[in-house]
Amino acid sequence: MPVRKYRRDTSEVSCCLKYVIFGFNVLFWLLGLGILAVGVWAWTEKDTFNNLSRLTNVALDPAFILILVGTVTFVIGFTGCVGALRENTCLLAGYAIFLAILLLLEMTVGLLGFIFKESIKNQATKGFQAFIIHYREDPDQQNLIDWIQEDWLQCCGIEGPKDWDRNNYFNCSSREVGSREACGVPFSCCKRKPNEIIKNKQCGYDVRKPGYDITKIIFEKGCVQAGEEWMERNLLIVASIAVATAFLQILGICFAQNLRADIFAQKAKWH
Repeated sequence: MPVRKYRRDTSEVSCCLKYVIFGFNVLFWLLGLGILAVGVWAWTEKDTFNNLSRLTNVALDPAFILILVGTVTFVIGFTGCVGALRENTCLLAGYAIFLAILLLLEMTVGLLGFIFKESIKNQATKGFQAFIIHYREDPDQQNLIDWIQEDWLQCCGIEGPKDWDRNNYFNCSSREVGSREACGVPFSCCKRKPNEIIKNKQCGYDVRKPGYDITKIIFEKGCVQAGEEWMERNLLIVASIAVATAFLQILGICFAQNLRADIFAQKAKWH
């Protein structure tokens, strides 16, 4: 009696490719969810949902930026993760399209940034002015500007410490209304002393009054100039990160399209 030989039908779908896409996008999905949760929590803490007047400066609100970045990351991670796991060609197509749009936007921003450098510098200056004016009104903006001045750029104000006259608390004329911070600057403008563990939060009081040697106490350089110098020093690193990010996005698009092609080939075998 003849023995029947059964040939196992191999799948056209690459398990390696499938789970590489799934694994990476699980991380992005969780990262996006975390960023989104932090952004929503920050808005809730500031009661922004019930005080719509704060939405006038929404583009400068760090909490809104977190919500936007978290949402984009969450959506891209979700479509890639579920699309790969369930072998859903529609979700994989959406994943590739989202990555392509994001890559196109990044390239457009980079190109426009190079062409309209001065215009972007002016917009950044206006944004920083708004940060200074609303420094005591929004804790997120306050923390952001303190981080920029103290930890990132070691600067003070836009062009220099005098820019803090734009704020009602630090304006020199505010002495008449009893502001203790009048003619001063935030603590983040102060130079950290050697071996200082806890920074003196009142180190910026009165430093812009006549007779103070501000060169020993606070940073004199404005944040716009400091930002330009930082970019010049780290241009190679920034460019390398941008190229690496673009490469990973192109790789993600190619992987998604290859997996879709495998799925279509598998379905064609079934029919």
